[in-house]
Amino acid sequence: MDIQKAAFAFPMEGKPITCARFGSGHINQTYMVTTSHGRSYVLQHINRNVFRDPVGLMENASGVTEFIRAKGGRALCFLRTADGESCHRDEAGEYWRAYEYVGGLCMDAAESPEDFYQSGLAFGRFQHQLSDYPAATLHETIPNFHNTPDRFRQLRQAIEEDRSGRLHTCQPEVEFYLSQEALGCRLQAMLESGQLPLRVTHNDTKLNNVLLDPVTHAPLCVLDLDTVMPGLAAFDFGDSIRFGAATAAEDEPDASKMKLDIGLFQAFTRGFLEGAPSLTPQEVDTLPLGAFTMTLECGSRFLADYLNGDTYFRVAYPEHNLIRTRTQIAMCADMLRRWDEMTAVIEKLR
Repeated sequence: MDIQKAAFAFPMEGKPITCARFGSGHINQTYMVTTSHGRSYVLQHINRNVFRDPVGLMENASGVTEFIRAKGGRALCFLRTADGESCHRDEAGEYWRAYEYVGGLCMDAAESPEDFYQSGLAFGRFQHQLSDYPAATLHETIPNFHNTPDRFRQLRQAIEEDRSGRLHTCQPEVEFYLSQEALGCRLQAMLESGQLPLRVTHNDTKLNNVLLDPVTHAPLCVLDLDTVMPGLAAFDFGDSIRFGAATAAEDEPDASKMKLDIGLFQAFTRGFLEGAPSLTPQEVDTLPLGAFTMTLECGSRFLADYLNGDTYFRVAYPEHNLIRTRTQIAMCADMLRRWDEMTAVIEKLR
């Protein structure tokens, strides 16, 4: 890879004079470029092993950010090459992108419910700013990413094949997932029947994908647009709740510690609904189902990977994916117990 040529492929203010590794991401290789005019840019080598269609990915990311900025909103500003392309393909066939560096604060975990509220506000605004974007024109860079029926198909295949010979160690977990399949697949059925509108979705709505003001913690813009695709608003809401409103780590060995923090659920919901006034009443009604579905779907992926011999998720020990499965089951079970509470929060804030 020729990093220097990649940097010069994008029109920057001034000439690139320094280039150093930047950030802590594990997928794409990221560099900070400083120019002779004192401007800073982020240069990234796109990992084609993870993202097989980097051109489609960048057409998605460039399209939605340009759309948001045209409305006067704040969004990452990707640079186009001298040829007007959204990414640069070097002589080795590798793909690069660049965007203007935006200073700010990224948090891995909320320090207070207010931080989680700000995260909800950011992702709600993202939904609202793109409410009239033609979502169907986006590339599906990871096919069937949140197609829950297809995730259950994969789980059933893993159960049938039992490649790792572990099926006998997880019968209660298998029974739980199969018992919840109908509820977990309801959102997809509503989408396919036209009851819910297709939206632009971020699909990785963790707090650390929101850039915050270092002083006020107010949201500046949404980051990491690699998984922007067509989907449902409930997907983005639910993924945030699954991870951010949990009372334990995803791989906590004691699954009894995993519950839904209803206070954090309320904080995020308040921000999300405030930021996304364009959601339809039926979309708002489905937000608790989104939280349940995203948690169920994630756990089904952990369980399928456990049965397949840990071929997808990185594990630290043989039972790691099974432990992850159990925490997601505990979260789902607590959501089922507290469904009326979640619904009451929605009704209070809508």
